[in-house]
Amino acid sequence: MGCKIWNFVSRISYPASRIQYPVSRIPYLCKMSYKNQQHFIDTIEKAGELIRIKTFVDPKLEMAEITDRISKTKGGGKALLFENTGYDFPVLMNAYGSERRMCLALGVKKLDDIARDIEGLFKLLASPKESIIDKLKVLPKLSQFASWMPRVKNGRGECQEVVMENPDITKLPVITCWPKDGGPFVTLPIIHTKDPNTNTRNVGMYRMQVFGPTLTGMHWHKHKVSAKHFNEYKKLGKKMPVAVALGGDPVYAYSATAPLPENVDEYMLAGFLRKKRVELVKCLTQPEVEVPTDADFIIEGYVDPADELIWEGPFGDHTGYYSLPDWYPRFHITAITHKKNAVYPATIVGIPPQEDAWLGKATERIFLAPIKMTMVPEIVDMDMPVEGVFHNLVIAKINKEYAGQGQKVMNAMWGAGQMMFNKILVLSSGGKFPLTDYLKLTQEVFNNMNPATDIYFSQGPMDVLDHSCSKLGFGGKMCIDGTLKTEEESDDSYYFLPPDYEFDPGGLLEKFAEIRSVNDQLIAREIPCLIISVEKNRLGHIRELHRQVCESGLVEGIKLILYVEHTVNAKDLAVALWRFCNNLDPRRDSHLVQLPAKHQPAKTWACMGLDGTIKTKAFDNFQRDWPNIIVADNTTIEAVDKKWKELGIGAFIPSPSLKYKDQLYGEEAVSAL
Repeated sequence: MGCKIWNFVSRISYPASRIQYPVSRIPYLCKMSYKNQQHFIDTIEKAGELIRIKTFVDPKLEMAEITDRISKTKGGGKALLFENTGYDFPVLMNAYGSERRMCLALGVKKLDDIARDIEGLFKLLASPKESIIDKLKVLPKLSQFASWMPRVKNGRGECQEVVMENPDITKLPVITCWPKDGGPFVTLPIIHTKDPNTNTRNVGMYRMQVFGPTLTGMHWHKHKVSAKHFNEYKKLGKKMPVAVALGGDPVYAYSATAPLPENVDEYMLAGFLRKKRVELVKCLTQPEVEVPTDADFIIEGYVDPADELIWEGPFGDHTGYYSLPDWYPRFHITAITHKKNAVYPATIVGIPPQEDAWLGKATERIFLAPIKMTMVPEIVDMDMPVEGVFHNLVIAKINKEYAGQGQKVMNAMWGAGQMMFNKILVLSSGGKFPLTDYLKLTQEVFNNMNPATDIYFSQGPMDVLDHSCSKLGFGGKMCIDGTLKTEEESDDSYYFLPPDYEFDPGGLLEKFAEIRSVNDQLIAREIPCLIISVEKNRLGHIRELHRQVCESGLVEGIKLILYVEHTVNAKDLAVALWRFCNNLDPRRDSHLVQLPAKHQPAKTWACMGLDGTIKTKAFDNFQRDWPNIIVADNTTIEAVDKKWKELGIGAFIPSPSLKYKDQLYGEEAVSAL
């Protein structure tokens, strides 16, 4: 599925629609663990966080359309239990889709509570132990460590109460999310593999396209641990046993998405989070692999390295774009077991915000402490905004004490595990205001930032779902150092107009016919940044246009101009920044213009232009296919509109896809450019 680690400027105008929830209304749960998924369903229903839908809803497209409407409401909406699916099993969706439910899933009052627990644990274990009393204080914690370790039980588990006589995954209500998806996909699979040499377990989450009763794809990218396990089996010429769990304690699915080091068992993290060990049982046909005893479904099978790969995809992914088809391993199913009264869990990803944003928010808060204590001690706080779709945009506040510290943090962050996929890093050394005060944050960053000296570019590994890279999985990165500059870092040869600069967008619209709209809302908030939508019509158009705009004398107070596609309304900050972040390769698409300052001719004014438009072969010499954004088809939208009153889920919500229809290029997963 690709749930990973998350436009800060957009929240200045749209604070109510972002990821916010009054934590004072969240009941405190004392680190509870759940007996199984049904226990979690009962808990969120009692908390008023679940809606049961008794009307028939088709797992093909309709469930996803309803969930998309609900998950984009304020706060993430409610969890949905579809009870009439046309199959033997109900379907649970949007279970993690709010801060409140994420806290309920992890048994905490606030997500930051977990970070504090981890920080306290690190400090206790790392502190000097000079006396016998100091050493004795650690013993209870070491005992707790042991109590979190997963344990394999003898016999069968709850997940094996029912054994499907002839395994057939098409008998499960596997959903089809979007109209151009390659087929139905298992979207919340907890996938278990082992290293054949060390027997080390890995638990990950990778989407599975259903091709037949006993055949799916296994969509693990080359940087994933399971892919490394696969390569080891390939060297040995052996089939690779694999087991897939669905359901169980909700902490399992979260742990499968967590960016842990390779040698850390995900069920150790699950045990720490639930304050109770995970109990496992051996699979029936793949006994080398153990699975949680309380899971709702177990799908057992193998991947044969000798098999030909299968053409998998497209799939409407968490970026809001289709990930295009490619070759992936085949997963052969040898058994399907389930508990009595099992519930099939599923999720959708697409144009943000979606349910995965809350999983990402948990990761942001939980892993702040380890990053702070082991790699970047000067980090104060971190934010991964939803429009940045996890890897595209990260904001960090640091405690700055010396020149060059921003670059030090930049290099450390880009070398830290999954953070290697980060595309845009924004650094702040902000005052006493919280990082989530986006107005103050952006004012501070732009006040401290010189576009000629404080924007750094690099290149390296990128998420393979990043379609903006000229080469798959390899592209540019950018760090905007908005920290307060020391004397050593300052360059007084530059001059910028004061922040109360007045700007008239009409001049640009009159002078440049290709400019369709100009967003100057940020300037009114003393943030010298423009967003401009442009209709490109020639090779090198944005580079040429940016120089002409700078030379026009109309934008001397501006430090940064973000260019987006002409189909995008530049005045819609949230959408414009989501599209911009996805379509930008910072190193390739940056254009710095430096000119004599109009008001101080002896000094220089600089303006950085960043090209977040669609890239094509004709206008950009771009050689890869460019994916379309994800929208529902009209037939599905109309079907859901007609049955809305029967669903019992409140006032009518129009399809979010209607907002994006005019941004499509053609109707297929690949843009018709």
